[in-house]
Amino acid sequence: MRSGLTIIGFLALAVGLLWIGQGTGVIAWPASSFMIKQTQWAWYGAALAGLGLILIWRGRR
Repeated sequence: MRSGLTIIGFLALAVGLLWIGQGTGVIAWPASSFMIKQTQWAWYGAALAGLGLILIWRGRR
């Protein structure tokens, strides 16, 4: 259970950071993505990354 939370947490953190990068326009990959320079996706990414950090923390306890 603990290792599962950690793995899911790292995946959520990675996807959240990708969404932040796309939402702010720092990451323009893939070029056809509808999320590029859409600030709402940066906020969604921040929330998902925060959730990922919580899951990592809980998995390591």
